This record gives sequence, C-alpha cells and structure tokens, in this order.
Amino acid sequence: MDGRLGALSRRQLFAAAIAAAVLLVLLIRHLGGGGGAAAPVVTPVRATRPVAAKLMVVDVAGAVRRPGLYRLRSGSRIDDAIAAAGGATAKAQLDAVNLAAPVADGEQVVVPGRGAGGAAAVSSPAAGASPSAPLDLNTATLEQLESLPGIGPVTAQKILDYRGQHGAFHSVAELEGVPGIGPSHMAQLKGLVIP
Repeated sequence: MDGRLGALSRRQLFAAAIAAAVLLVLLIRHLGGGGGAAAPVVTPVRATRPVAAKLMVVDVAGAVRRPGLYRLRSGSRIDDAIAAAGGATAKAQLDAVNLAAPVADGEQVVVPGRGAGGAAAVSSPAAGASPSAPLDLNTATLEQLESLPGIGPVTAQKILDYRGQHGAFHSVAELEGVPGIGPSHMAQLKGLVIP
C-alpha cells in the first residue's frame, strides 16, 4: 500500500503544481492587466539596419587646407565641403562664396584667395551647366535650361511644365518624356545635366 500511496502522492503533487502555475499566470494577468482589462500586446522590435545616406563626390579647390575630392552626404552645403577640406586658409575670400548653397554630386567648389583677381569661382548647378558642375534639372530656371545646347525657350518651358506635372526628375532618361526631346538632344545633354 505504501507504494500505491507514494505514486498517488506524486500524481497529486504534480497536479497541484500545474494548478498552482495556472493560478499564478491568471493572477499575473489579472493584476498586470488593470483589473480584468485585456493585457497590452507586446511585439518584439526588430533590429533594422540604418539606411545609408547617399554620398556625393565633390572636388574642393582653391584656398582650402587640403584640396581634393571628398565624399559628402546628400543635402550637404558648400560650408560642409570646405570643412571637409580642412577649412579655409587665411588667404581665403569666404565673403565671395555662398556657404549656404547646396552641393551637387560631381560639383567643383573653388574658394578664391585674396588677390586671386576676381570674383568667386564656385561652380553651382543652379548657376548653369559647366563641365565641372552639371545643371540640376530639379532646380534649373528657364534661362538656365535655355543655355543648354539644343534647348531653346520653347523646349525649356516644356521641361519646366513636365517637372511641374510629374514632380522631380529621378534620372536624366526621364527627359525623353518631354515632348520635343529625342535621342539627338539626349546625346547633346549627356554629362551636362543631373536629376
């Protein structure tokens, strides 16, 4: 009989342990749930990789400590480009440079020095197309677009109208959607414009 009583005690002990666990879970839910309200749903937070900022390459020249090519984040300003190049030298004529102007990929920023014989030579895509600074299709004015080869006032206005109707250009190839711009225009504009 002792063996049977011992086995029964173990079963009873096991059942009591399960019942105690269930009661404990119910008690925690009741107390933690605000008196019978549904417990808040907790979802695990997934670790996401931060989105890498788009980098641009900018050539900084002139009266800076370390002229050269620098990688800057998209949205950087000329002031950021000069800082990346170690800052301006004592001979720099910073009042001739718009430090707040945005920098475009492939742009050359030239910081003039005193006695350099003239105004600042800061290439800006908004200032027009040049070999060192392509014209930004998303900020270009009618006059700037007209300065491009093969683009007259009518086609320039069509580009502005297209931009107004379709939003910002995401690639130069989107110019093919502008009425009047064909393969020959695209060949002429290669390297002179950026989205």
